[in-house]
Amino acid sequence: MTKMTIDRRRFLIGGAVAGVIGAKASADIHDGELGAPPATYRGEVPWQEGAADSPPAVTDAERGWVFFTPAEQAFVNAALARLIPNDEVGPGAVEANVPFFLDRQLAGPYGRGDHYFLGGPWPKGTPQQGYQSRFSPAQLYRAAIAAIERHVGANFNGATFARLGADEQDKLLKGLESGDVLLGDGVDSKGFFTMLLQNTKEGYFADPIYGGNKDMGAWKMIGFPGARYDYKEWVTRHGEVFPNPPVGLMGRPGWREKV
Repeated sequence: MTKMTIDRRRFLIGGAVAGVIGAKASADIHDGELGAPPATYRGEVPWQEGAADSPPAVTDAERGWVFFTPAEQAFVNAALARLIPNDEVGPGAVEANVPFFLDRQLAGPYGRGDHYFLGGPWPKGTPQQGYQSRFSPAQLYRAAIAAIERHVGANFNGATFARLGADEQDKLLKGLESGDVLLGDGVDSKGFFTMLLQNTKEGYFADPIYGGNKDMGAWKMIGFPGARYDYKEWVTRHGEVFPNPPVGLMGRPGWREKV
């Protein structure tokens, strides 16, 4: 694990800011041989409003923990605060609501492992083979946090991770990253740290619609324009600061629908 005071702008390297927009369209096309005239559309656009898969927006009324237990919340807040600390350059992971993002992700399809093959056998895989575990992400978090707290309690006079000093927390996180800290109970410490760090980056840089990146603070920090419909004139203007504030999938504060 790199030093915890990592340059925030370089932190983006290796991570990703991505948006996926799906759309569904239908049209009547002439049957027949190759070379038939192309379809034409009359009257209405060839898609139906609301037919696309839209991100599940998170509202203030829905805020609150739905997956993590109080003990797990304490660990997650403390661990993420060390992975991306708050400072004068930009918000930390906790200030950017990344724990909230993570809580919602683990309570949904990602946490259930809907896009993972979780069937056996489960031999030790290579790094090129990706995720290799019998646990879904939600199960891995639950098992790993419990195992970490047992390790901390056994080695620090019954303390919890959240009550350790920053240096001790960093040392333990580095031990998880390297695999030197063995957790037992079938939990791969290195695999858990890899997932925790990746999910932290995702929540930090994802569109705010998913609950993290509060007030688009991470985007403002790196000068990312967000989901603006068009900024092609800026693509070749290297080294220039984009002057406008970022825009999320739901717009940005201050916008009002014109009547």
